[in-house]
Formats: sequence, structure tokens, C-alpha cells
Amino acid sequence: MKKIVMVIAGVALLALSACSSKQSLQEYYVNNSENPNFISLDVPTSILNLQAEELSEVQQTALQSLKKLNLLAFRKTGENGAEYEVEKAKVNAILKNDDFVELMKLNSQYGKGVIKYVGDEDAIDEVIIFGSSDDKGFALIRVLGKDMNPAYIVQLMNAIQKSDYKGEGLGEIGEFLKG
Repeated sequence: MKKIVMVIAGVALLALSACSSKQSLQEYYVNNSENPNFISLDVPTSILNLQAEELSEVQQTALQSLKKLNLLAFRKTGENGAEYEVEKAKVNAILKNDDFVELMKLNSQYGKGVIKYVGDEDAIDEVIIFGSSDDKGFALIRVLGKDMNPAYIVQLMNAIQKSDYKGEGLGEIGEFLKG
């Protein structure tokens, strides 16, 4: 009987230690989607309103590899400054996970940021863009797709910049991202 209890205790301990106590990015999105300090939005790629005939073949391939965008933004106010710091630290801790490969760092007059990805170099499944401003708050954008190619994504970003897309359909998160 004592051996059975020891075996059960050992299996339970092993099972508990196998479970990661680190929060995933998906869990972070879900946990904060109802928080009043956050603005949350899932956006289909069709909202970009890019006309296929106006895109190069490479840009069309990039657009087809995209599935959707998840946007989560924390709007900083005078009353939630402490919570902003806590939430920003949580996101930074999640993004330090080895699953996320850093693509580039951003530093501008609007704030600091980082672009990371999950997947293989030539077949990215998820791109994460995290930018923060100590004045306004932070935005966390997940670009979900299948076999996205970084070079193609850059081409697509150029097409979006050249288009007349002004953030229609993004609601208040669009206003937040504009500054």
C-alpha cells in the first residue's frame, strides 16, 4: 500500500511539474480581453481592403498567408499608471520565452517596440508586434498566418502603406494606434 501511495504521489508530482506555470501570449489575450483598461479586437485580413489586381505576385502570396490579426492595447491614464507597469512587465516576460525569435527592435518618437515571430525562418506562423509609450500605453499585435515569409511580409507592409487604408473598421483601437 505504501508503494502505491508513493507511485501515485510521484506521478502527481511529475504531472504538476510538467505543466508550465508561465502564461502564454494567447492566455494573456484571453485574460485581458474583458479588462476595461484594454481594448481588444480580432481583425480578419479582409479589413485591409487591398485589391488583388493592384498587388504584385509576391504581395498576393503574402496576403494569402495571413489569417487574422489580434490586437490588444492598454490605454494608460493618470489613474492606472501602476497597472500599466505591471501589465507591461507581464508582456515582456512572456515575450522573453525562447519560442519567440526577435526580428527587430523599434525605437521612435512614439515609443519603443519589438517585432518577434514564432515558427521557422522561412515559414512563420505568428508575428508579434509589441510597442509601448510611457505616455499613451502599449499595443500588442499578433499577426496569425501559415508559412508567412518575412521578406513577403515586408512587401505587403509596403503595399499597405501605399494604399489608401486609413484604419477603417478598427474603431477605438485604430484611434489609439494613430496616437
